[in-house]
Amino acid sequence: MTEDFLHFIWKYGLFDREGITSDTGEEIRVFNLGEHNHDAGPDFVNTRIRIGSTTWAGNVEIHLKSSDWLIHKHQHDRAFDNVILHVVYEHNQPVYRTNGEAIPTVELKFNPGLYENYCQLLSQKSHLPCREKIAKVDSLIVDLWISSLVIERLQQKTGHIAGLLEQYRNNWEEVFYICLASSFGFGLNAMPFEILARSIPLSCLMRHRNNPQQVEALLFGQAGFLEEGRMYDDYYEQLREEYLHLKNKYNLKPLEKHIWKFLRLRPVNFPAVRIAQFASVLQHSGLFSQVLACSSVADLRQLFSATTSEYWDTHYNFGSASVRMVKKLGKEAFQTLVINTVIPFLFQYGRMTANEDLKDKALGWLQNLPAENNRYTKQWAWTVDSPATAFYSQGILQLLKEYCSKKRCLACSVGSHIITRGL
Repeated sequence: MTEDFLHFIWKYGLFDREGITSDTGEEIRVFNLGEHNHDAGPDFVNTRIRIGSTTWAGNVEIHLKSSDWLIHKHQHDRAFDNVILHVVYEHNQPVYRTNGEAIPTVELKFNPGLYENYCQLLSQKSHLPCREKIAKVDSLIVDLWISSLVIERLQQKTGHIAGLLEQYRNNWEEVFYICLASSFGFGLNAMPFEILARSIPLSCLMRHRNNPQQVEALLFGQAGFLEEGRMYDDYYEQLREEYLHLKNKYNLKPLEKHIWKFLRLRPVNFPAVRIAQFASVLQHSGLFSQVLACSSVADLRQLFSATTSEYWDTHYNFGSASVRMVKKLGKEAFQTLVINTVIPFLFQYGRMTANEDLKDKALGWLQNLPAENNRYTKQWAWTVDSPATAFYSQGILQLLKEYCSKKRCLACSVGSHIITRGL
């Protein structure tokens, strides 16, 4: 038995509610189960309970054994003085408030089959514990839960944005630039890209946006790619000369090149290619303002369709020629940028400006993008159906990463349904 499971039983009122008596023999009737408190303090707040002939409003604390009250030292914590009922699985001793008053305690009685259903889910080794049972759950329950998880995932992503906005004094363009840079790292090089963006202010790059070669020089130089003493080819030397001049002008300090990851990357994902693509996108002034002005995914695609300088048509790295190929952002790369950066920014801006239209537009863009094709969506497709849109695949990603992999079935609407219905 776990305390989390007892929380689940209380939260959904799954215990025997008739004939409940406290450890002192008083009849107990629960009118309001209260709100589950995930912060410090009692487990459930704002409950309403009648004990004997008196109706109380206050909090409920839940433990496996009543002696846990002492183990957790609640008898010395005034934050627990407003507990009106101590709910336990096993009552083994009375408990008291800081002033010595006894707190009524009740043993929670419920159908043991509920715990057996829960244990059965926990025992599954599949990435989706309810893989064998989810087909029995009403599709409306699943769809509503997935939809709520999309919002939850967006809120997680916007938390990082909010922190950066505070750090950069609500400079939306600067913070968008930093987060967009991180997205250009596509996972493996996300952190080096973010460090690169932080090392050179957007305002510095914008002064040179009409000279693409200077923008490239600043980014490649700061990234540590324009090492002194190296001479790959003429273009490399031109960038290095530009950078040395601009480095002194802006008092810049380049990064160490070793922070960039190259192992097991396809050529199109090489850091040099992504930096060149990032430089091309930064030719737009007020990029975030232009994102806000976009009315469709097609508009976004046009905004991010800038091509790299001609040199990169025949190179994946400095000094190593390759077959000619224009290095535009591919469909998958574009979609990743939109999902991981553009849409969370639009959603957060809508939240902070109380603009529901912007929030709706962000969600609409998710519904207009195709579903991602990754190991999470594949796991889902093995059991249910392949998601059709990025909206649904983002919900699935949140479900599998934050609930299924952590066996948080009690906090999952689908898991709760399976446990309570015995599917």
